[in-house]
Amino acid sequence: MIVTTSAHALLQVFADNGLDRVFLVPGESYLGVLDALSDFPHIDVVTCRHEAGASFMACADGRLTKRPGVVMVSRGPGATNASIGVHNAQQDAIPLILVIGQIPKADLRKEAFQEIDYQRMYGSIAKWVVEVTDPSKLAEAAFKAIRIATSGTPGPVVLVVPEDIQQQTVPQPHWTVSPQAATVPSPGALEQVVDLLRAAERPLIIAGGALDSDRGRNALRRLAEAAHVPVAVSFRQHDIFPNTHPLFVGDLGLVNPREQIAAFDRSDLILAIGTRLGDITTQGYAFPSLPKPRQPLVHVYPDDHIVGLHVSADVGVVCDPALFAEALADRVERALVDTPVETRAGRQAWADTLHAMHADIARWPSIAVEDGVPFASVVERLAAIAPPNLAVCLDAGTFAAPVYRHFSFVYPQRLMAPLSGAMGYGTPAAVATKLRHPERPVVCMVGDGGFLMTGNEMIAAVERALPIVFILSNNNCYGSIRVHQDKTYPGRHVGTTLSNPNFVAIARAFGIQAERVDAADQIDGALDRAFHAQAPYFIEVRTSLDAILPRASQPAVQARSGN
Repeated sequence: MIVTTSAHALLQVFADNGLDRVFLVPGESYLGVLDALSDFPHIDVVTCRHEAGASFMACADGRLTKRPGVVMVSRGPGATNASIGVHNAQQDAIPLILVIGQIPKADLRKEAFQEIDYQRMYGSIAKWVVEVTDPSKLAEAAFKAIRIATSGTPGPVVLVVPEDIQQQTVPQPHWTVSPQAATVPSPGALEQVVDLLRAAERPLIIAGGALDSDRGRNALRRLAEAAHVPVAVSFRQHDIFPNTHPLFVGDLGLVNPREQIAAFDRSDLILAIGTRLGDITTQGYAFPSLPKPRQPLVHVYPDDHIVGLHVSADVGVVCDPALFAEALADRVERALVDTPVETRAGRQAWADTLHAMHADIARWPSIAVEDGVPFASVVERLAAIAPPNLAVCLDAGTFAAPVYRHFSFVYPQRLMAPLSGAMGYGTPAAVATKLRHPERPVVCMVGDGGFLMTGNEMIAAVERALPIVFILSNNNCYGSIRVHQDKTYPGRHVGTTLSNPNFVAIARAFGIQAERVDAADQIDGALDRAFHAQAPYFIEVRTSLDAILPRASQPAVQARSGN
């Protein structure tokens, strides 16, 4: 007979709310919860090799499901290793629950072995940190954690469970979180926006991650087409609007050309829908400018803390962005039907100009180098054969830049990339994505630096027979930092050169088919073999460092040019 404990009550709340997978590194401080998991066979337990990998997997799962990703770790070292996932969830607005086993409650605040005060540790990045000391309150805390993680701006919650409050017999509640009724835009606010649109000749939509749903994507496209407004997506949200659409004008990221931002700034109305207008999307809070933009600004987000936080909006709307886009499209379709021909022509010319500028920026480059394969060539060949439902999971690094700039995402293709810029995200995210969507082809792109942080998590792809294509860019360098070094301190490269192992041998030791690409004419064959493998497949690409460095810093380029 199963003895139902406080740990069972915790897991029952998770199960009743659709949390059907946990990512963990086991630890003695939460043995009670581990034991209770044996009685929940419908909760998939993914055993990871490092807490950073586990927390990244949970972040990816939370992004895909819109339910909290769950990661479980032990106290002290486990909790500190997992902190990168908490930061990532906060930066990326992803629902996450981190469960930490804690020292016995009698020893709390006595500086015991591996004790950390998690309120002080996580207080600035988690939405809520709770340390439960009463077994009867554990289910209640789990229930509240789900509500907080998914409300307003989604984010991380930390649930701390002392090791001696997990085994007591307590009632087993069956509580399910009722979705809060979505706030709808007021008729007055909608009329204000319609009036602004009617007067605008050069409107621009900045679309953000709160539109990351089927309803949000459909509403955004309908609004853009009804009002004939070009769409720029916020930082690393490429897949919320089809990149091949004539109204798509690019993303607001890390390296936008100055002339593109200047063109965006010539807009006479900005509709910021579903975006937090963070520092990267706003190009360092320069577009729209602080504190009052030069053009009218409409800011729509489901969190009143965000709307107007940095930039004063002429119309600030705290509501579901998808509902706003739908309601505004309804009114626009009626109100703008009699728009003068010259206004329509002006809008068309404005959209065409911005789209053509984006198309020029996104054109595949031709790069001549002698020190390896330009990784852009790999991305270009992948884009040419990309399945319509491909998920691209990116780690952080300069190797990813060609994906952001040149790969045209059209949903259901997905871009899974860390807004936090955290290295080590790619491999765990690919595993979590394939587990959640086994029908999707999944490609992981990772640099040599990021792979040696969490690449060990690819053992899960072997254990679960997940046909993930891992593509590693090896230039023996922390390339992103080298680029910054060469811009700021040319020729001085302390700390960024890497001595790497034989990555193909490592992959094969894991039980993964693997090969190395040393020349551009080998790319197509390698990709073809990878996508037909029906098993994990690993491709190491010996990539060019010259291709990513500032042009004046490239010795090979200088030699070829005679400088």
